[in-house]
Amino acid sequence: MDVVRICSELIKIRSENPPGDTREAAEYIALILDSMGIRSDITEGTPGHCNVISRDQSSALMLSGHIDVVPAMEEGWDIPPYAGVIDDTYVHGRGSTDMKGGCAAVLTAVERAVNEYGGVPVSLAFVCDEEGGGRSGTRYLIEKQLIHPCDVLIAEPTPAFAPSVGQKGICRFEVEFTGTPGHSSLFPLVGDSAIMQAFSFMEWMAELHTRVYPQSDELERLINHSICISDVAEVQDLSPIFRQIMYNPGLISGGERVNIVAQKCLLTMDMRLPWGCDCDAVLGEICSHVPESAKVTPLTRANASLTDPESFLVQSTCDAVSSVYNVPSHPMVQWAASDARALRKAGFRAIEYGPGELSLLHGLNERVRIDQLRSAEEIYFRLIDTYRKRYG
Repeated sequence: MDVVRICSELIKIRSENPPGDTREAAEYIALILDSMGIRSDITEGTPGHCNVISRDQSSALMLSGHIDVVPAMEEGWDIPPYAGVIDDTYVHGRGSTDMKGGCAAVLTAVERAVNEYGGVPVSLAFVCDEEGGGRSGTRYLIEKQLIHPCDVLIAEPTPAFAPSVGQKGICRFEVEFTGTPGHSSLFPLVGDSAIMQAFSFMEWMAELHTRVYPQSDELERLINHSICISDVAEVQDLSPIFRQIMYNPGLISGGERVNIVAQKCLLTMDMRLPWGCDCDAVLGEICSHVPESAKVTPLTRANASLTDPESFLVQSTCDAVSSVYNVPSHPMVQWAASDARALRKAGFRAIEYGPGELSLLHGLNERVRIDQLRSAEEIYFRLIDTYRKRYG
């Protein structure tokens, strides 16, 4: 099999989330595994939300990737997003970077291992619903005990020389503000606007953002390295991203009519929490900074997580990266979330490493470099070989 062709074929199989139907992509992968002699099962967290897992889940190492992608409109793309076009340098299309390219590299690395060893000393999990929080994907597999704690590499896109060993925490919540309605011609002397309550709360969130959380010496080294190798457009100083609470009032709706002082306003907030920041403690602060009439409803809660940078998994992955690229490889941490947090919470040692153009993640003209696909395949193959030698 060729990693470039597999990546292109996966892109052509539409698996946008929402709606999250990954059956066709799961069946395609199951057929590939069957051609290698690897028995697998397709499981549904909810109808159409399909995962593919190898039947043998007893290995010390698991390779994993998600097969759902964020939606793409045709408008604005130089090449249609689901055409899977291959040129001399790239494979183009939605999911090429996030993360069907990584899934393709896993499949071809596993095939090489099967051909060389006659068996594969790794477990496999290709999951749905990562883009939707993993309820029907990784979290479902954990809850049903279909996968078991081990070392796991997720083929998420990362910088070429740095596996990711940690992610910031995440806290999503809704606040329903309740005001006192009145005639608009008398406000602000008469009435209490729920919309203005929401604005006042967001001003306090801006103050909360300025709080800097001190880190351990180990995390300081990881953060400093992550800052050096990360590239975020239009951001000159990345330090706040790693050391402070980032927040986004992503959804807000309120008011009944333009001439009524708003009685209701609903705000949905997304926060990303640095290491050392406890989600429940922050939610307690939030509850103390909204009016008594407001109702706070947590939606997603998870503290920042980290896999030991000195662990066999991390060191073996860094060694594989170094040997392929002939440069030193050191781990990093990320500001975004992934399935890794659910896996770590369940007792897995999880890291991320995979091919991709990070600047185009979830954006227009998503693509992945062909040389990165081939390098990722080689790195995964070497990692498989390392675990085979250690664990048999």
